[in-house]
Amino acid sequence: MVLQAEQGQIQIHTENIFPIIKKAVYSGHEVFLRELVSNGVDAISKRRMASMAGDCSEGAEGKISIRIDREAKTLTISDNGIGMTADEVKRYINQVAFSSAEDFLEKYKQESDAIIGHFGLGFYSSFMVAKQVELVTRSARGESEAVRWSCDGSPNFSLEAAERSEPGTDVILHLMEEEEEYIEPARIRTLITTYCDFMPVEVQLEG
Repeated sequence: MVLQAEQGQIQIHTENIFPIIKKAVYSGHEVFLRELVSNGVDAISKRRMASMAGDCSEGAEGKISIRIDREAKTLTISDNGIGMTADEVKRYINQVAFSSAEDFLEKYKQESDAIIGHFGLGFYSSFMVAKQVELVTRSARGESEAVRWSCDGSPNFSLEAAERSEPGTDVILHLMEEEEEYIEPARIRTLITTYCDFMPVEVQLEG
């Protein structure tokens, strides 16, 4: 079944919007990298748990890759975790602050400490530094197709079929002009050292 391109509006749950506002107001913008890497680690943990239960392919050893495109002014954070189907993107990304962690832990309770946090909130920290965010993801479950989600920070999004050969997720940040410090490799290395050295998954910058 081929995914039909569609347009829509993100559902904002007003009772959960305040943590996002507080994160933007009271935290330095650089925490976006910690949040996105944490999401990638969670996705890798989820894939490991699901593969042990026979629900998806095991895949290679988990890793996070960070790529810089200075010309396009983009920063891409990729993982080879469990990925998402189109329906999961609609459920977990388009409903702000609705986390996939609770749903997942309900099924795989025995390793609840392996899930760091809440995907919805962490993902939306991307908009602290990006004028547009793209998410390209492919689920490790079954014969899922890759999908691309894109949003410019307004409630409007697009969702369409995409190309991704392996399961996992790419988060592509099109940086705001005033946030272009984050395409400097030295700046990203510092953030990796600050926020990611303790992560249980290898984090690579430009390979």
